[in-house]
Amino acid sequence: MTNLTSLLVANRGEIAVRVLRTARALGLDTVAVHSDPDADALHVRAADAAVRLPGASPTDTYLRGDLVIEAALAAGADAVHPGYGFLSENAGFARAVRAAGLTWVGPPPAAIEAMASKTRAKEIMRAAGVPLLDPVDPHGATSAELPLLLKAAAGGGGRGMRVVRDLDALEEELEAASAEARSAFGDGEVFAEPYIERGRHVEVQILADSHGTVWALGTRDCSLQRRHQKVIEEAPAPGLPETLRASLYEAATAAARAVSYEGAGTVEFLVTADGRPYFLEMNTRLQVEHPVTEAVFGIDLVALQLRIAEGAALPATPPQPAGHAVEARLYAEDPARDWRPQTGVLHTLAVPGEVRVDTGYADGDTVSVHYDPMLAKVVAHAPTRAEAVRALAAALAGARIHGLTTNRELLVRSLRHPDFAAARLDTGFYGRHLPVLTEAAPDDPAPALSALAAALAEASPAPDAPLGARLGGWRNLRSQPQTRRYILAGAADGAAYEVRYHHARSGPPELVDRPGVRVLAAAPERVTLEVDGVRRVFHVRRPTNGTGAGGPGDIYVDSAYGGGHTLTPVPRFADPQDRTEPGSLLAPMPGTVVRVAEGLAPGSSVTAGQPLLWLEAMKMEHRILAPASGTLTALHAVTGRQVEFGALLAVVQEEPPA
Repeated sequence: MTNLTSLLVANRGEIAVRVLRTARALGLDTVAVHSDPDADALHVRAADAAVRLPGASPTDTYLRGDLVIEAALAAGADAVHPGYGFLSENAGFARAVRAAGLTWVGPPPAAIEAMASKTRAKEIMRAAGVPLLDPVDPHGATSAELPLLLKAAAGGGGRGMRVVRDLDALEEELEAASAEARSAFGDGEVFAEPYIERGRHVEVQILADSHGTVWALGTRDCSLQRRHQKVIEEAPAPGLPETLRASLYEAATAAARAVSYEGAGTVEFLVTADGRPYFLEMNTRLQVEHPVTEAVFGIDLVALQLRIAEGAALPATPPQPAGHAVEARLYAEDPARDWRPQTGVLHTLAVPGEVRVDTGYADGDTVSVHYDPMLAKVVAHAPTRAEAVRALAAALAGARIHGLTTNRELLVRSLRHPDFAAARLDTGFYGRHLPVLTEAAPDDPAPALSALAAALAEASPAPDAPLGARLGGWRNLRSQPQTRRYILAGAADGAAYEVRYHHARSGPPELVDRPGVRVLAAAPERVTLEVDGVRRVFHVRRPTNGTGAGGPGDIYVDSAYGGGHTLTPVPRFADPQDRTEPGSLLAPMPGTVVRVAEGLAPGSSVTAGQPLLWLEAMKMEHRILAPASGTLTALHAVTGRQVEFGALLAVVQEEPPA
């Protein structure tokens, strides 16, 4: 037995905070590492000590195993927990940790190595009797074998993954998948297998000690995915026949024993519509979605990882599961705009209800361009699936999230969708339903009422405000109303709202042209309206620092009636500096130019929708498309160069109509 005293967490964000929380509860001293952008991050503030990794990009910091080990030794740590991502599945790093005399909180390096290549892992699983899809030679594929799924052999998280439905596009997609895999994992190997339409992504959590005990801790369904990355997960996977569930446990246990596994890991399967399971991969680390398993089994997987690393033996059988748990990943991204990631200051993150919130951010923290855009994981646990889903949807709907556009509304609508409620789950869920889940309701009065609340809050100075501020809204001619205009941030059509009101000599302002709506009370942070005879309360916040989704003057309005809205005040006079040349392509977010279309140069002819540039930001690649057919008159983007939000990348002069 090893007696650990101090733990370094070789990670950042919510998983670092989560591991640090358990380590501290077990009485361990804690050490964080951080890049320069993360110098004041929550995981740094949560640790007893922290060591700087000079630089900003993951390549220079969190992926530098040598610097992480030096940090552990310098801080006096005797163990390293890798979290997930970064170095968590790097066998060389695990060996180096052990060689430095430190305890590695993870599986044996040989097991990591065996599962690191998906192609080699499938060979091992085939020998162990685990069911597999037959591989396809991508260079000799026929139309009868379509659709195909291209996957990076060395990675995960959706990087280097492509679905191919047309043989003519196969070579181009192979090249793109290989380039992305090489950029993300340093290995461009790509393989192909049949793509199963409407398959379910079902996985089994395993936990094994060094004494031969292997637990299969239930199933999880992770079928709701965007860009092959999970969005909503739950345990247990609903609607599985007991025979299928038993075969999944048996296959997962066989997979663990085949590589002499120790610690926490996950065996992932694709389950076809007719109930046949096929091995996908084995993740030799803790999963993002591990909290749903913890909730159902009443355990702490990180605490068990640490005890196994110390040499402790697991009981012969795991605890009995109870109830159902559902997790939603809250991302700083815009689902209606091709899942575009968002950066900036997170002014407020508050989720009500009896739910678990794992996050790496606190109010006022900055979401950086350098890392994954996940803000938090929100988990609900209840006796039944229906209750857990309802509780999670209510908590997300009532959350206050100020400063960034998020996928919150998408999560709420997904949880309340009839297909999800009926457990009709498969990986094509968002492919079928995304337009409906992201479009604005045509007659939804909530945005207009939120704009009304914002205007009334702005028109109501605090009682202790200077006299000039309290009198500033009065006009000599009361017949002329006050007017305020707002743009709804995140609206695809840039929806604008105008609010007109009169200041009353006593009491709250009086609305103009708003039949059925009466102001009951108005204060800078709270407005109460009577809407068609029903009392509604709106909470209003206007941060004074940082930049939000639409600018430093954004106003955030939350209510149980219509959720949250971000409103940007429209100035009375337009700023001439806001104008740009027609056809200008601006960077939609800060990032790095990773590719420029071959042969592209000023004077090139382009067609509408043609990919011109590829921009990488927050672990995702984004294509910059030609807005119209015409001539490229300017090209400012250079491969490898970092660009800021709004930077001019190129200009396309549209060809005149015939």
